[in-house]
Order: sequence, then structure tokens, then C-alpha cells
Amino acid sequence: MNKKTVSIIYLSISVIASSLILSGCNSDQQDLERPEKIYYDQAQRRMKAGNYFGAIDSLTAIESQYPFGKYSEQAQVELIYAYFMNSENEAAHSSAERFIRLHPRHPNIDYAYFLKGLSSFTADKSVMVRVIGTDLSKRDISGAKDSFSELTEFMTRFPDSQYSSYANQRIVYLRNLIASGELTAADYYLKRSAYVAAIRRANYVIENIPNSSQDLRALKILSTSYQALGYTELYEDTQSIIALNASKFESDSSKEATWSWKSIIGMNPGS
Repeated sequence: MNKKTVSIIYLSISVIASSLILSGCNSDQQDLERPEKIYYDQAQRRMKAGNYFGAIDSLTAIESQYPFGKYSEQAQVELIYAYFMNSENEAAHSSAERFIRLHPRHPNIDYAYFLKGLSSFTADKSVMVRVIGTDLSKRDISGAKDSFSELTEFMTRFPDSQYSSYANQRIVYLRNLIASGELTAADYYLKRSAYVAAIRRANYVIENIPNSSQDLRALKILSTSYQALGYTELYEDTQSIIALNASKFESDSSKEATWSWKSIIGMNPGS
């Protein structure tokens, strides 16, 4: 066998070997990509079925096993939603913060800000609140204040977001809730004849939470306190304000904002 023939044989073997190696690499790559797609499709099916616990399991598998895969970023967005819908509010909030930090220019960044704000206060989502009608204003509403602040930031950053109308509904609801919470404390002071403390709470609502559904209630607390303290002029001024705005207060009470959790169902950007 001459040298030319040997060279041709070696060249052929090299070509075949290279082809097999490339084919093996492509096969390995497909094997690596395929489970990621399986996890993602599985998560979608589970969320549509309302199985958010299972969806979280699938989405966290993508995040941990394929952190640089084609579905990684989208899985992180949908994980926020899945946590939220599964009532894991702290996990939803921290996941939203993490996503905002890692992907500040992502197309769905507004959604992350939106759910971050919602997950700060979701006490009214619990079964007991819906069933027995617990008065949330009598409970700790510090989370409501955080949620109000974060949703206000969302509205400032993304005024044209598709989620802005939902955020605005929630902001109005939270404003009324926070005002009611402050006045619940004012009522407590009134019962104990601590009129100065009651006045401070009522004034706080009027000055810092304007246009809430609690304005009339705040003015009545002021009126009662001024009268009890003998502040005749302030009492008469407050009574005049109540009389002048009677029609407005009546309209506000009939239009008090409500919030339904059904409004965010199906708003997952991956669905």
C-alpha cells in the first residue's frame, strides 16, 4: 500500500471520526435542552390546572439546573407568579426583588414590580378573612403601607403598563384601608377621652391620606374631640366643612373601592 493510499485512508477515518464527535455533541446538546423544555411545559400545564405547588417545583428545577438556558429568565418571572398564587408571599416578594436586581431591562420587568407590590400585603387573601369578614383595619397594617409605597413606585415607573389599572385599584383600596386603620386607633383614644391623641390621628388621615373614603369619619372624630375640649371655633369650622361636603361624602361612601383577587388570575406573562 503506497503512501498516497494510506493518507487517503487516514483522512477518511479523521472525517468520519470528526462527524461522529460532532454528531455526539449535537445529540448531547439536544439531550440537555430537551429536559429544560419538558420542565417548562410541565410548569405551564400545572399553572393552568391551578397546581401552583407543582409549578414551583418545575420552575425551580429550571432555575437550578439550567441557569443559563433559554427558559431561565422566563421561568424566574413565572416563579414570582406561582409563589404569589400559592400564597407564599415572602417568597414571591424576594423572587421579584431578585429578578429586578438581575434583569432590570427585561421586557416583563413591570410585572415583577407589580407583583412585588401586591405580595407585600395580602392578608385579605386568606380564607378566614373571606369567610368571617375580619376587619383588616383592626390588625397590623404596616404591610399595607409597604404595599401602597411599592405600588405607587410601580405606577411612577410604568404608568402605561398593562397592569397599571389593576395597580390603581389596589392603591385606592389600600389608601382606604390605611386611613381606616389610623381612625380605628383614633376611636380607641376617643373612648378613653384621650382627645388630643384622637385629633392627631384624624389630622394625619386628612393631611397625609387625602381623598380616602374615611374623610367624613376623620372630620367627625375631630368635631367630637374639639367639642369635648371646648374648642368652640374649631368645632364650628369642622361642622361647616362637613355640611359643605355632605354630597361629596355621600358619593364617596357609595363608591368605596373594593378589590377582587380574581382580577390577577391568568395575568401570568407566560400563559
